[in-house]
Amino acid sequence: MKIAVIIVRILMGLMFLFASIVVLFKLVPQPELKGDVKTFMEGMQATGYLLTLIKVTELVCGIAFISGRFVPLATVVIFPITLNILLWHAFRAPEGLVVGMLLMLGNLFLAYAYRKNYVTLVAAK
Repeated sequence: MKIAVIIVRILMGLMFLFASIVVLFKLVPQPELKGDVKTFMEGMQATGYLLTLIKVTELVCGIAFISGRFVPLATVVIFPITLNILLWHAFRAPEGLVVGMLLMLGNLFLAYAYRKNYVTLVAAK
């Protein structure tokens, strides 16, 4: 189990690290978007901060996953982004659904592996 946690954590970290660096530093040209996808991306860019906030969060969590430090915190922080990636691909861009499912499964696996760290968060007092 320990080796599986390390493998999943490193792979997720690399995926988030790569995805954030590519967007933040504009390393790859943006493909031409159409329809709802274009509207959604224009809306995120129009806020002036949302896309940057998401990508910086992915970058920080990716570094945490790769370094092995603050992994339980990074797992919780990245969960809403992972859920949005999964739902986005499920409803708007099904060609990327496999990536969304892998990220969600990896996130849930890491949350399960670090479940002892969340006991105090969910304890009824």
